[in-house]
Amino acid sequence: MSHKIDPLDRAIVHLLIEDGRMSSAEIARRIGGISERAVSRRIERLLESGVIRVSAVVNPKAIGFPVTADVWLEIEPGRILEVAQKMAEFEQVSYVACSTGDRDLSIQVYARDNEELYRFVTEVVGNVPGVRKTSTILVPIILKDVYDWHIPSTVCNVENEKG
Repeated sequence: MSHKIDPLDRAIVHLLIEDGRMSSAEIARRIGGISERAVSRRIERLLESGVIRVSAVVNPKAIGFPVTADVWLEIEPGRILEVAQKMAEFEQVSYVACSTGDRDLSIQVYARDNEELYRFVTEVVGNVPGVRKTSTILVPIILKDVYDWHIPSTVCNVENEKG
């Protein structure tokens, strides 16, 4: 079951995306017309319902991993989930998803340089039992990531906007 979101929840989440450490008092001040206590209650509900979570987001480039690549994998029939679980175990892999179409899995990989990326894809990923084929695409610029995704206004329930 999905959690009902109203424009006030959306505004709170938007501010937390801007700065995850923003206080309830600052959020209340910036939104206006709502108390710090009401903001705190709403944040608690958003956390409890799984709409948001609190976490640190690592910037791979800041710690020496400037190369990002999307790797598409073709997998032997009946082994997709097994291979997906194996991919999720690798430290270099930040994202694993099953897909439809020509490729069975999509993974995102961070590396220190192109040579490290090449070795990881060919010697590690390519040798996992069940992997038939890989296709690697370098990602030189990321303009928007999941951490920048905002709640669409179309999902907002306009009832019960305050409190």
